Amino acid sequence: MDLISGEIIAIDKPLGWTSFDAVKRLRGAIQKRLGLKKFKVGHAGTLDPLATGVLLVCTGRATKQIDHLQEGLKEYIADLRLGATTPSFDLETEIDATFPFEHITEEQVRETLETFTGNVLQVPPIFSAVKVDGKRAYKYARKGTEVELKAKPLRIEELELLEFNPPHLRLRILCSKGTYIRALARDIGKALDSGAHLTALRRTRVGAHTIDDALQLDQAIAIIGAAPLSFPDDWEGARPQ
Repeated sequence: MDLISGEIIAIDKPLGWTSFDAVKRLRGAIQKRLGLKKFKVGHAGTLDPLATGVLLVCTGRATKQIDHLQEGLKEYIADLRLGATTPSFDLETEIDATFPFEHITEEQVRETLETFTGNVLQVPPIFSAVKVDGKRAYKYARKGTEVELKAKPLRIEELELLEFNPPHLRLRILCSKGTYIRALARDIGKALDSGAHLTALRRTRVGAHTIDDALQLDQAIAIIGAAPLSFPDDWEGARPQ
């Protein structure tokens, strides 16, 4: 494993972990393997703590590829609950309003999903890392301060209904970077004359990297700890055996 010249490691981020938590664990394992106190490790495309799935971790010189990797299409499997909303549009916050959902039919859902396919404008969630006047939006949200977020252009290539069991929906989404699936849940609820929030999210693909190729975090750490390492000619650090 050529960690220094650069590796792209696809991991299956666990539920409840931030993307930074996962990167920190891998960075620690790499630093231990290389005998270094510092080493460059980053990730391509953040996942919320309540989401699981493909997270691309780049090491060494491969961190230069992060911007390119983030441009890749992303695929998600999302579970939505109709008839209720939360301030964060997911389970991070409690339900703040309920709405009728009994009028919603499978045909209506399919027709509505078609309207969200293609080039769309989406207002990000207030509980997000989007910056407003140099400050993260979620910091305003947690203080109860109202701020206006601007709609951003994005593209949803495919939006497929996998399961219709009111009040629950399961969707498969193939979309561009910058898409907030929580915000999509909010918008779908409104379009159905109801409300909705995200109850589970799993990212199954980032570009060419799929969940079938992703390692569990412990697997990745074990591979890093045992793999033979390659060092460039100009390497000046220790060379662990």
